[in-house]
Amino acid sequence: MKHDILAPAVGESITEVSILKWAKPNGAQVKSGEMLLEIESDKATVEIVAEFSGALTITKQAGERVNIKSVIGFIDDAATGTASVGPAAKAPPPPPTATPAAAPVIPSDANLSPAVRKAVVENNVTPGNITGTGKDGRLTKGDVFAYLANGGDKQVQAGLPKNNDKPGDRRVPMPMIRQRIAERLVFAQHTAAILTTFNEVDMKPVMDVRTQHKDAFEKKFGVKLSFMSFFTRACTLALKQLPAVNAAIDGKDFVYHDYCDIGVAVGTERGLVVPVVRGADKMTFAEIEKGIGDLALKARNGKLSIQDMSGGTFTISNGGTYGSLLSTPILNPPQSGILGMHKIMDRPIVINGKVEVRPMMYLALSYDHRIIDGKEAVTFLVTLKDLLENPAKLGLDFT
Repeated sequence: MKHDILAPAVGESITEVSILKWAKPNGAQVKSGEMLLEIESDKATVEIVAEFSGALTITKQAGERVNIKSVIGFIDDAATGTASVGPAAKAPPPPPTATPAAAPVIPSDANLSPAVRKAVVENNVTPGNITGTGKDGRLTKGDVFAYLANGGDKQVQAGLPKNNDKPGDRRVPMPMIRQRIAERLVFAQHTAAILTTFNEVDMKPVMDVRTQHKDAFEKKFGVKLSFMSFFTRACTLALKQLPAVNAAIDGKDFVYHDYCDIGVAVGTERGLVVPVVRGADKMTFAEIEKGIGDLALKARNGKLSIQDMSGGTFTISNGGTYGSLLSTPILNPPQSGILGMHKIMDRPIVINGKVEVRPMMYLALSYDHRIIDGKEAVTFLVTLKDLLENPAKLGLDFT
């Protein structure tokens, strides 16, 4: 009997997935419980295991996008497949055909402002598909970008190639998760009033504590004592004092969270993901370190679930890992605040009237000015600075 292998439903709002790779080649013998393939949605990577034993027939190849619950292969439990050693090689996605994209339709009455017309043409969208919010229903530039962030024209999202490629150009379909990242970043920039404020922190006190206790900490808890647990604990304490930074906007309502689910940005081969450490405000330093470590490992192995990345009330992004000295991080919607950490650099600063060389880090807080005032944003960073420069205030539960 042949048993269909269906593309799984991986979320309420997800209608299609992409096949990353098959773990077995076509015609292979598979056993019930063995991993068959990995699929990718716009939010996470999911492993699919065989529900039956038998010969595998693959009907949809790696790189193809398929609708959820559609047939991507089948297992014949009455047949015997060939033996296979190791996973099947990941096939390159088929190149798109070189069909020129249709030009967007521009209304003949030319009711578009120059800025809107430029946005429409550059992004290849049809103005008639967009609902205008301007005077007399006219389109605004914000309408165009909001439309793009929510999916845009189907022909644009299909990734139809342009006809201006040159020798040496290489066109690669954008992974679904990367598309989702792009949409969310554009959405954040065009729907929130994002500002960034900066401060600096003397990292010597934290570095001294870490140097003194890191060996004993690792021996006792089995994880390393990193800077991330200090920053996560400091953020949870500062968020309790400045609840607006931990809040979100939902329509015409402010939603305040009396808990701290901290997103930690992690760079992977397929893009930046933000898994969430839940209940970080109630965790010990060791629990924070273990939580971040487990999520980072899952992220780099492509094992994060949708649940791992859902929610989150505030995000920490550590660009210093890559050598960034200063940046302006973009909000992770619907959150209203994100902290940017940066590279620690020895710099001369004045302490008690004397110049000393200290390990300094620039901090950046990007925030939604619709809910967070400048005073609150600055106070948040000042509070963070005070906690990190006086780490005893963090409640060092491992000492």
